[in-house]
Amino acid sequence: MPRENIISKEGAGLKVALTTLNTGRLTLPAACVGVSKRLLEISRKWAGERIQWGVPIGKHAAIAGKIAEMAGNVFAVEAMTFLTSSLLDRKSGDLRIETAMCKMWATETTWRIADEAMQVRGGRGYETAHSLAGRGEPAISVERFLRDCRVNMIFEGSSEIMRLFIAREALDPHLKVGGAIFNTQLPMSERAKAVFSSGKFYAGWYPRQWLPAGTGKIDNLDRDLQAHVNHAARTSKRLARGLFHAMARFGPKLDREQLLLSRFVGIATELFAISATCSFAQSKIDRGENANEILSIADYFCRSSRLRIAQYFAGASANVDKRGYELTQELLAGKHADLTRSIV
Repeated sequence: MPRENIISKEGAGLKVALTTLNTGRLTLPAACVGVSKRLLEISRKWAGERIQWGVPIGKHAAIAGKIAEMAGNVFAVEAMTFLTSSLLDRKSGDLRIETAMCKMWATETTWRIADEAMQVRGGRGYETAHSLAGRGEPAISVERFLRDCRVNMIFEGSSEIMRLFIAREALDPHLKVGGAIFNTQLPMSERAKAVFSSGKFYAGWYPRQWLPAGTGKIDNLDRDLQAHVNHAARTSKRLARGLFHAMARFGPKLDREQLLLSRFVGIATELFAISATCSFAQSKIDRGENANEILSIADYFCRSSRLRIAQYFAGASANVDKRGYELTQELLAGKHADLTRSIV
């Protein structure tokens, strides 16, 4: 290939490829926005039409809870995609983490929305559009949505790869500053030197992670949204402490604690979703859209997200990860053979 055909500069090929992935990864969330909106509309309409026990199924709490969760997540998927795409259009620096978060969260969320839409539609959700049309009913292809949504969590970087990538990027600044401190394989003399050299940074950084946090008053931000943004700011400091403590505990072996890191990534992604949702909601209000409706759905999502964050934190401190790993190794070694006997 002629040298004049080189894109960027020699030796920068990987960087160009990874930068291209930023745009590629956002095409999936963009598609997810449309799919999830369509599934929400199908579910909303059916929940108002289908009568069980004398009332529309949307009046039953079990179905109402699904519809509310779907609605909040649809709003958040659009918010996160809109924000990340806008940042990319503005060339706002390195956005590899943001695009990875957006891709991972949007595709997984849309898969759950498709799954719940099938549950809401019941047997008709499982039925093909062709079958429904043959019986004279609207040809609504929820089962096809479910099949087609599944691949989104695999290509352009599987969810597992996205989590490891995000975790690595989050840990990289700490490893550059004081990686030797946490490397338990190094002699104590070298670790002590690292403590001294990076001590100035951590002497200022670590205490700040315990100080009360908030964003301060953001101009023209609704009071309810401000409360969620402040909570996100406080939680980000708790997450920073958690990562630091995990580094101190596991040292260079932290990258093997993939389930623990996955929970930290889950927290970070939810915080990003909360921030994007509040920003998106305020922009809609500023454009004159119905403030009560916007705040209702944004507030619901943020409250739901905060509950998921609490579950992630709980799982980080109390879990069965080690026992689960041991059980899997037993299975791989051929033990527990009864589990695979009498397969029809």
